Amino acid sequence: MAEITALRIIDCDQGTPEWLEARRGLPTASMFKDIMSPGRGAAPSKQRRTYMLKLAAEIISGEPTEGFSTVHTERGHEQEAEAREWYAFKHDVDPQQVGLIVNGVAGYSPDSLIGAPGALEIKTKLGFMAIDAILNDEFLDEHKPQCQGGLWVAKREWIDLTVWSRGIPPFVKRAERDEVYIVKLERAVVEFTEELAEMVAKVRAYGLPKISEAA
Repeated sequence: MAEITALRIIDCDQGTPEWLEARRGLPTASMFKDIMSPGRGAAPSKQRRTYMLKLAAEIISGEPTEGFSTVHTERGHEQEAEAREWYAFKHDVDPQQVGLIVNGVAGYSPDSLIGAPGALEIKTKLGFMAIDAILNDEFLDEHKPQCQGGLWVAKREWIDLTVWSRGIPPFVKRAERDEVYIVKLERAVVEFTEELAEMVAKVRAYGLPKISEAA
């Protein structure tokens, strides 16, 4: 299995053309859940294949996939800064924002880095979901691939998952590195990138149609 060693930090604003270009064709932690998603039997999941097809298209076309916006994503963008400011005041820290951390075959765009060992992942949610997180008082499993993947890619020791919803008490739950899970995740991501490379090579070998020059 390939070993990931070359850590590189790209300092740009997330969501900008520079950021999209840096991520083009690169599996990133926010989508590790799709890479880890199980299919039926031994078959890969539809989510995994769709994500691979999108990355292959980015690599072959040279164009990053356009972002999308919904009411929920817009709300998230608006409230993320509020959550970061609250976290910084509450914990007396200075969160560092970066565009993208690239570590060999994978990338991670943290909501913030905290000192040398930590990271911050902010999830803005609807009120009822934030209350449910508080009452359960557990790290949300749905975010485990992204958060543990972020620790793996960024070589960090812990990550604070912060659930934020205006008018609801903030919920913060810390996760340390889960080395057993990270080994499994790394294997899945490396295998994914190897299959992605094979897909790209196969499509490129198919060839582009020749365009006749105008007379």
